[in-house]
Amino acid sequence: MTEHISEHDVVAVGCGPFNLGLAALASTVDDLDLVVLEEQPELTWHRGMMFGDASMQVNFLADLVTLVAPSHPLSFLAYLHDMDRLYAFTVRENFFPSRREYEDYLRWAAARLPSVRFSHQVREVHWDAATERFTVHAVRGDGRLLRISARNLVLGIGTAPHLPEALAHLPSEKLLHTSEYLYRTSDVAAAGKVTVIGSGQSGAEVMVDLLHRNIEGGAAVSWLTRTSSFAPLDYTKMVLEMTTPAYMQYFHTLPEDMRDRLIREQWQFYKGISTGTLEEIHELLYRRQLEYGRAEVEMRFGITVESASVDATGRPVLSCRHHDTGQVFEHTTDLVIAATGYRNRRPAFLSPIEDLLPRDAHGRHRIRLDHSVELAEGIPGRVFVANAELHSHGVSSPNLDIGAVRNATILNAVTGREIYRLPKRSAFTSFEPPGRGDRM
Repeated sequence: MTEHISEHDVVAVGCGPFNLGLAALASTVDDLDLVVLEEQPELTWHRGMMFGDASMQVNFLADLVTLVAPSHPLSFLAYLHDMDRLYAFTVRENFFPSRREYEDYLRWAAARLPSVRFSHQVREVHWDAATERFTVHAVRGDGRLLRISARNLVLGIGTAPHLPEALAHLPSEKLLHTSEYLYRTSDVAAAGKVTVIGSGQSGAEVMVDLLHRNIEGGAAVSWLTRTSSFAPLDYTKMVLEMTTPAYMQYFHTLPEDMRDRLIREQWQFYKGISTGTLEEIHELLYRRQLEYGRAEVEMRFGITVESASVDATGRPVLSCRHHDTGQVFEHTTDLVIAATGYRNRRPAFLSPIEDLLPRDAHGRHRIRLDHSVELAEGIPGRVFVANAELHSHGVSSPNLDIGAVRNATILNAVTGREIYRLPKRSAFTSFEPPGRGDRM
C-alpha cells in the first residue's frame, strides 16, 4: 500500500474520554494541529458493564471540557441542548447522567471532531534525531500505511482488565472479568453457583444483577473480597478535596515511597462502592429474606484467594485464606467473576523508543507535574500520559473530573502559553506545612 506522510503538532494515541477531551479543547485553538488515532472503528465505553440503570459517579460538570472551558461548544450542556433534552434534564433534578447517556455524549462529541480518526492502529513510534520529531507508523482500516510526524505525543490508551495470578489456571469458560459481564450472560444463566471475587463498584453492580437473578430463581451467589469491609466510596465533601488539582500538585512533590504508601491507604477514594449501590444490595438481600426457597447467597470480606484449580467434575475450586484467623478453606463454584480491576498497559508500539523512556525501580515512567514523561537527556520532544500517572499524581488521576484540567495543562505546555486558565484555588484545605507556599 502507498504510504501517506503528514505532520502535526501533537499525535494522541487512543480515543477514550481523556484524549477525546484533549481533542475537544484543542479544536478551538486556531494554531494547534492535533490528531487522535484510535484503532477501534468507533467509540465505545465500558459496554460489558452497561447496565440499563447504571449511573455515573461524577456529575455532568465533569464532562470533556466544562471545568476549564464552561462555554465550550462540546460541553455536556451543549449536547443536551442539541438533543433537545436540556429542559427535561433540568426537571429531572439528578445531575448524574446514566452511563448510557454519557457514552452517547462522548460519541456525539467525537462525531464533531475531524481530528479524531477511528480505525487507525499505531504500530511503532520512532524518534528522528535529524528533525527532532517523533514518527508514528500506523495502518488505516483499509490497509493504507501512514507515517505521521509530531513533536509531541499523548498516550491515552487506557487500562486493561487485570486477572490476578491466583486465577490464571482456571479455564476461560469458567472465568470472566467484569469488563465482559454483559457479553457472557448466557454463561451466568447456565451456572448453578456464581462467585464474584473482588469488590469495588464493578463487583457491586454485578452483585446487584446476580441478586435479582437469584430472587427470580437463578444461581446461588458468593461474594468474596480481600478488603476489610464492603466499603463505600468516600465522597464526603472534605475528603473529596484530596481529589482536586491542589492535592494533585502537592502529591507530586512527595518522595516516591511516601506517594506509594498514600495510594495504598487511599484506595477507598477510587475503589470503594457507591452508597446507592450498597443500599440497593441490602434492599435486595432484605427482599430475598422475605421470599423463601431461593438459592444460597454468601458474602465474606477479608478473604484472599491464593490459588485456583478445577476438580474432577470441572468445577472451579478456590483456595482461600481468612485474614483475621488465618484459616485456609476451599470454595467450590461453577463460574468465577473477577472484579479485580484494571492495570496500565505497556504498549508494544513504544518498543523502538523504550531506551528514551527511563523508568523508576518499579518499572513506571517518571512523570513531571505537567503530565509529561521524563525522557533521555537531549530529547527535546515530549510524551504526555493520560491516566497512567497514579503513582506520580495520586488517586485523582483516573477520575473523569480531572480530565479537563489535565488536558488544559498539556495544551498549555505544548503551546508554551496559557490557552486555558487552570484553577488557582480548588481546595479549602492546605496540604503543605506552613511556610512552603500556597499551591492551591
